[in-house]
Amino acid sequence: MLPGMSNLPLFPRADFGLPDDIAHVCAGGETPFLLRHANAFAAYARDKAQGLPGRTAQEAEVERVRGSLAKRWNCATGDIGFVSSVAEGVSMLAESIDWRSGDNVLFEPDEYPSVVAPFMAGGRAEIRFSPCAQMADLVDARTRIIGVSAASYLNGARPDLLALRALADSVGAWLVVDYTQAAGWLPIEAGVADFAFASSYKWHLGTTGIATAFWNRVRQPEWMPSSAGWMSIAPAPGRLDYNAGLPLVPDAMRFCRGNPAHLPLYVLGSALDYLGQWETPVVQRHVHTLTVALLGQLEAAGIPTITPRDPGAHGASVCIASPRADAIVAALGEKDVLAWGGRGRIRFSFHGYNAMDDVSRIMDALVPAWG
Repeated sequence: MLPGMSNLPLFPRADFGLPDDIAHVCAGGETPFLLRHANAFAAYARDKAQGLPGRTAQEAEVERVRGSLAKRWNCATGDIGFVSSVAEGVSMLAESIDWRSGDNVLFEPDEYPSVVAPFMAGGRAEIRFSPCAQMADLVDARTRIIGVSAASYLNGARPDLLALRALADSVGAWLVVDYTQAAGWLPIEAGVADFAFASSYKWHLGTTGIATAFWNRVRQPEWMPSSAGWMSIAPAPGRLDYNAGLPLVPDAMRFCRGNPAHLPLYVLGSALDYLGQWETPVVQRHVHTLTVALLGQLEAAGIPTITPRDPGAHGASVCIASPRADAIVAALGEKDVLAWGGRGRIRFSFHGYNAMDDVSRIMDALVPAWG
């Protein structure tokens, strides 16, 4: 059950330097930067300057952040690794598969390019598209991948991941999940996927340059990437003996072929510490109070949306299709409502720093702009 009206933000706006008269409702594109991240920059600069002890400190921070993510994703620390972006992680998966003629992969028609494009490049497999609820009509024994976002970037809809897990199992396919539009506000059970990824610069409150990579080692214990680097090979005493081969590390750090982006990682660690002050279901309830309120007010104003009304079926965003989307977003910006456009739709995304006054600001600015 949703709580009462969220008259106050869950996260203090002052933590982000957000003025009270700004409605920042574009978390689906970029969240504001936490002021506390200045301390993360300073910590990284200090450790980088300390020689070998500083590198040891960096490695300790990598493990700390992995542990924090594992707790939030309800998985083992060893299941968590890092890539530079979701696109890089999905590309590593696509490159690791022994493709054969007749193989196919399956996506929702409006899936994000970072999930689809790596499989299209080079004509690796037949690309099939279907709404999630109808994917059973297109899978077969040659389906290798079902790729899906936990919440759609386009319309905010959330698929039934358990149903997709069962569908993938029925044909022996991998279920690959992009949690970018979910991580940071929605409780995650990463084990539903074979592999999963999430960018850091949206609801995770981090920045670009590093993304989470999850490898379900129980379901796919034999997975091997097709390329490696010094970070992804198992450490050995003394000099490397290339003639003896180079076994990979046994956990998800095999996604990380070279140094992870340490500065963005320090920032991500700072962000996760901040988010850790609130139980994730509390953030979810807060966010959904706002999405449901906005959906109701849009309906009352006669403005149609493309986001499911049921909070169990939508994410943290409310989306409106319009051929004038970019112009409307610009008009909203002039009224200090920072929304997100593109793809022929307007997107309002909520996080813990939002409150009911942001819903009111959206409606006050949107109704005259809608015309």
